[in-house]
Amino acid sequence: MTSFSIPQLVQGILSGNKRLLAKGITLIESKKSEHRQLADELLHEILPHTGSSVRVGITGVPGAGKSTFIENYGKLLLENGKKVAVLAIDPSSSINKGSILGDKTRMEELAKEVNAFIRPSPSSGFLGGVANTTFETMLLCEAAGYDYILIETVGVGQSEVLVADLTDVFLFLKVIGTGDELQGIKRGIMEMVDVVFINKVEENNLLKAKNTKTELLRALHFLPEKEKGWKVPVLLGSALNNEGLNEIYQKVNEFVNLKNANGTFLKVREQQAEKRFDYWVHEYILQKARSENSDEFYQKHKKNASSLASNPSSEAKKFVERLLGKPATE
Repeated sequence: MTSFSIPQLVQGILSGNKRLLAKGITLIESKKSEHRQLADELLHEILPHTGSSVRVGITGVPGAGKSTFIENYGKLLLENGKKVAVLAIDPSSSINKGSILGDKTRMEELAKEVNAFIRPSPSSGFLGGVANTTFETMLLCEAAGYDYILIETVGVGQSEVLVADLTDVFLFLKVIGTGDELQGIKRGIMEMVDVVFINKVEENNLLKAKNTKTELLRALHFLPEKEKGWKVPVLLGSALNNEGLNEIYQKVNEFVNLKNANGTFLKVREQQAEKRFDYWVHEYILQKARSENSDEFYQKHKKNASSLASNPSSEAKKFVERLLGKPATE
């Protein structure tokens, strides 16, 4: 991983070298302290070259056809002269932290394209349907010149909403024939979606798909407006048969153009970067808490909490007070 210098990685990424882009991503995914320092240097160098892509988050329950959708939608973007990066997040085992990382094999045709880059990454137990370095990986892909970055989340349900804090457009894939069409859709997700695509629509289920669309539009009508002037569209189609993908492409562009016209596009991105700051503050404080100088006290308070010798919240407050050398806020 460290066989390349930071200047070599920077030059390679900026020139669109996929091998060096992959090396850079591996570096920022590493949890080793010496790699973290190099990763910080790499990110610092490429930051001036980021920000020009359209970031699209794609979520949906398992079986909604996310991988097929991304492959064919990605090919459509290529046909329109765009470069496409796909960050496919695979769920990790909560026991051994392992991950299958099979998305690249499920997008075999797209993976062969010169202007496409697919990076499967394990979620490593990180909540929110994304990996803990997805944001930073996205920045490297932007610096490498990819016009669209598609983030496929793990598809586990309620925790998916965090992807909305990383992207410009949040696309929700829905399938019909699963009982109550609205039952499995959490309000938190529906409040954050920008485009809904009912996938796997065929002639034999078209009527039911249209009824589902009516129900979804009715439900969306009662939710607060996320972006001024935008009514969340519900589109029908089949990613497998390339039906409805052109409409998705148009709606994504319309939404991005509206955000730019409203002056919210860059503002939202600033807010997203601030949330990443907050995330890393929490992460580094926890690392410091578990450092050699503090680990004895950390383990002591943790044991008091686990045995319920004391309220876990109180034990955490006591430890933070000791760690920071001043009273913790309530």
